[in-house]
Amino acid sequence: MNVRLAHGIDAAPRSTPVHAVVALGANLGERRATLAAAVEELRRLSLTSDVRVSAPIETVAVTLEGEDEDAPRYLNAVALLETRLAPAELLASLHRIEARHGRVRRERWGDRTLDLDLIAYGDERIDRDDLVVPHPRAHEREFVLAPWLDVDPDAEIPGRGRVADLLGTLRGGLA
Repeated sequence: MNVRLAHGIDAAPRSTPVHAVVALGANLGERRATLAAAVEELRRLSLTSDVRVSAPIETVAVTLEGEDEDAPRYLNAVALLETRLAPAELLASLHRIEARHGRVRRERWGDRTLDLDLIAYGDERIDRDDLVVPHPRAHEREFVLAPWLDVDPDAEIPGRGRVADLLGTLRGGLA
């Protein structure tokens, strides 16, 4: 029997694994240790396997007003995983991991101890109030594209194109 969540996204585990992409970021506290601990928690998620992670990169903080050189710098990475978790359950799991690491959602795009974003879930396109995949701004963010390309040179964002091409465009044609 399929269980459907109130917001309509199927909550039942998938019969076959789906390739998911999760962006990790932290700019408060012990960033490197926090990212490493979060990756270990991703590896322990139920119905999830084959977690591969990019090398971390350090980036400037991005706010609603643009780049903020005065804010603490971020450490970013991307994790690829195979999961049978439904997209809403995977997102809920990411939020639980964030909470265990002190994430408080006070302001949009504010400083944070840990940020986990579900960037892609197979080739599915979901556009709901509580979940949008592919992530609507991933194609505009070098701090997502560069580490993603590091761990998967053939990566594509559904509906947007090859990550290498998107990164090249952001860098002014230099991929």
